[in-house]
Amino acid sequence: MHAMTYALEGLGTSPFPPDVQEHCLDLDGKAAPSARGSGGSNIQLELEGISLSFGGVTALNNVDLAVRRGEIRAIIGPNGAGKSSLINVISGVYRPDRGRVQIGGNSYAQVPTDKLARLGIARTFQNLALFKGLSVLDNVVAGRAYTVRSTFLGQIARVGVARGEEVDAHDRTQRILAFLHLENVADRLAGTLPYGLQKRVELARALVAEPDVLLLDEPMAGMTATEKNEMAGFVRATRETYGTTVVLIEHDIGVVMELSDRIAVLDYGRKIADGTPEEVRADQRVIDAYLGVVPENEDGAGI
Repeated sequence: MHAMTYALEGLGTSPFPPDVQEHCLDLDGKAAPSARGSGGSNIQLELEGISLSFGGVTALNNVDLAVRRGEIRAIIGPNGAGKSSLINVISGVYRPDRGRVQIGGNSYAQVPTDKLARLGIARTFQNLALFKGLSVLDNVVAGRAYTVRSTFLGQIARVGVARGEEVDAHDRTQRILAFLHLENVADRLAGTLPYGLQKRVELARALVAEPDVLLLDEPMAGMTATEKNEMAGFVRATRETYGTTVVLIEHDIGVVMELSDRIAVLDYGRKIADGTPEEVRADQRVIDAYLGVVPENEDGAGI
């Protein structure tokens, strides 16, 4: 598919979009109203008994995980706990030694990566995986590649179904760029943008595929507090606007506690806790393994 490009003037700045601002998370401790608990009991993604090892080193040990439709599901734990390995199992990068992954009623020993988009799954990566020499628009359009059904020759000739797919990809890309407040940098080379905006471009590329489940591997790593606040708002708005189920790995505990509906905690490849932020925050096993001593706020309650 040929990416359609268009020029916009300059980088520019403008206020945070109103439709996203209402979902923003105040990193000083205030949170916008959320749909916490609205996911119901409808399981959209489930991992059963997932075990994975590399050269005798256990990365995951009999991990179960259920993700409800429409929830923001966080996975936390110390470095090396197995969080990214779990995301790689869900996205088909790794085949587990044991266990199954269930997506929308289908069960897999290894999720087929070539069918990931058609299964309704998209992901971002811990390290940026953008085409830095291409424009922002072309990077985002690339997210539609696995939804293309036209033939290679049709794409070259840009006729018939291929032409319709190109127009559709362009239209969807413009909507996502506007949603993530990237329209003013659409013609900029991705590699020339500040780091925080590059992370947002990667999110846009995942969202343009219209996933049912969005896997975010440390989407806020390396960001400033302001950038984290904005990204948290976009993640929340993605769920509220599109009904997207989000599975999130993130080290910023403050963000995780305020943004997530439920949290699973891994330690040395085992799941040691699973519950609401309040339940996880009070779990002694989590405090010992990851959170450490929980400070108190002015009222004496754990934060």
